[in-house]
Amino acid sequence: MRPGWKFYPKSFPMLILAGFALAVLPLIFALINNAVSIHELASKSQRAVINAVQVTQSTRLLIEQITSMERGARQFAILADPELYALFESAHRDFSETARRMQTLDLLPGQVRILNQMAEVENRLFAGVAALREQPRLVVDLADDYVDLGRLGRSLDVSGREAVGRETAAMQALSGEVNSFIYWQLVALIPVALFLVSGATILILKPIRQVEAALKRLGEGDFNYPVSVSGPKDLEDLGRQIDWVRLRLIELEDQKTRFLHQVSHELKTPLSAIREGAELLADGSVGPLSQPQVEVARILRENTLRLQRLIEDLLNYHTVQFQRSGVHLRRVELAPVIRRVAEAHQLPMQAKDIKLKVSCPAIALEADENKLEIILDNLLSNAVKFSPPFGEILVAARVRGREVVVDVVDQGPGIAPTDRERIFDPFYQGKARPRETVKGTGLGLAIVREYVAAHGGKVQIVEGTTSGAHFQLRLPIAPAVQGR
Repeated sequence: MRPGWKFYPKSFPMLILAGFALAVLPLIFALINNAVSIHELASKSQRAVINAVQVTQSTRLLIEQITSMERGARQFAILADPELYALFESAHRDFSETARRMQTLDLLPGQVRILNQMAEVENRLFAGVAALREQPRLVVDLADDYVDLGRLGRSLDVSGREAVGRETAAMQALSGEVNSFIYWQLVALIPVALFLVSGATILILKPIRQVEAALKRLGEGDFNYPVSVSGPKDLEDLGRQIDWVRLRLIELEDQKTRFLHQVSHELKTPLSAIREGAELLADGSVGPLSQPQVEVARILRENTLRLQRLIEDLLNYHTVQFQRSGVHLRRVELAPVIRRVAEAHQLPMQAKDIKLKVSCPAIALEADENKLEIILDNLLSNAVKFSPPFGEILVAARVRGREVVVDVVDQGPGIAPTDRERIFDPFYQGKARPRETVKGTGLGLAIVREYVAAHGGKVQIVEGTTSGAHFQLRLPIAPAVQGR
């Protein structure tokens, strides 16, 4: 058991869950605490508002009832109508009921005192009016006393508004205290939360970065360092599996190296014989040749030289992967390179009656001429191989900004959508294969991609412009590469 393993759970999901819990728990605590504080503030505010509204409504109702009693007493004193007295008596009962309900509310001491005084004065006035029921004319003097009772009602209303103002100020002060408490609570919890999140992040990212670093080394072809992952048990098992892959890749790399050397050795002998035969034919050592035969011999000789270079590139492919350090830049005229590549494919194009259209103005760029010729040769070879008889191939070059764009378009079956993502992978061959040609190795487009990337450019498939395949090559006019 490695030191530090005890800090990890047994599985990566449990590690993520633990890290999530560490990050969330302080926030949950803060939310619950804040919710309780806000609920208490809201409850107090609600009670205060309801009480203030009830006190205000009751006070105004008392004032209205005092006015009704005063008006009823004066009308009774003038008209001596028993129905008016009944209305006055009803207003008295309403006033008493309102005063009783108001006493149950949460009143300030000053409000209680004024309310009791109003009830006492009103009872005295009602008793006086009732005693003079048979002498209505004498009620006029008592009716004037209701003005003082109304003044007490308005005083109670003013006292209620002042109480509401004080209650509002108190709620504002309490709200400020709650806000301050929440603020300082967050200020205190943020460092704690950041500390816990940082710790959880380190625990989670450490094994992930170890796996990422191991995979990056494997992707770069560096198999010298054993893979070791510290963390949960499932990630440690993953590290051991990656290390097994590393060992297996080393074994496969050795097998590939031996295979390529053996194949190259077997190819060089017949290739040398073909090359010598082509040289003898071209020199006229076996007899005079006609002009078309001389042209055929020349094409054979050039293609044997190209085949020799391709074999050498195949031998180096698995080790150097066409690194930029292998690119030797110099000023290259593009048109002559395209012309040489086109001449090298005259025989197969004549055999299928394919028409080649070339559009290339005077364009110069900094490139490795040999590798640029191989790029174009592979693209044109691919177009010739898949073009139907009597078809047409277009090779068009142009300058766009600070890069050179070369389009190679054929009228073949095109590239299936399922093949487009892998068509540039080494040894991959798409579904569309011409019947009359020998099966290739699947290295042509892989070599194109690697050489283009070494120049700092890009090769891609252009979709929807033609029924056949449309490859677009983009190379910087002056790429920033090493090995210049």
